[in-house]
Amino acid sequence: MAIFGLLCALLMLNSAHAAPCFDNPQRAYNYLLAQENAKIQARDEATVNINRASEGELVSLNGIGSSKAQAIILYREMFGEFKTVDELAKVKGIGAKTLEKNRRRLSVQD
Repeated sequence: MAIFGLLCALLMLNSAHAAPCFDNPQRAYNYLLAQENAKIQARDEATVNINRASEGELVSLNGIGSSKAQAIILYREMFGEFKTVDELAKVKGIGAKTLEKNRRRLSVQD
């Protein structure tokens, strides 16, 4: 029963709105998993403006780690804003495959 109480407390802290209370720990756990999956899906579908994105936003892209994100930021600081998404391939370490994997999520304007 202590686990059940802990899960209910976590649910309340995890949400800006009042979280439901569940009759068993498994339902509470499933609810938490669904909430986390929804957040991940929203993040993975969000459009990233490569002219404005922070390192954190850039690393949400497929195949982009911290060093590539920093290279993108450095490139745009040195050469100005990207005019097209395809110009991202000019950044060292960003190839055509990485560009294509992320194309649907990339933009150059707000």
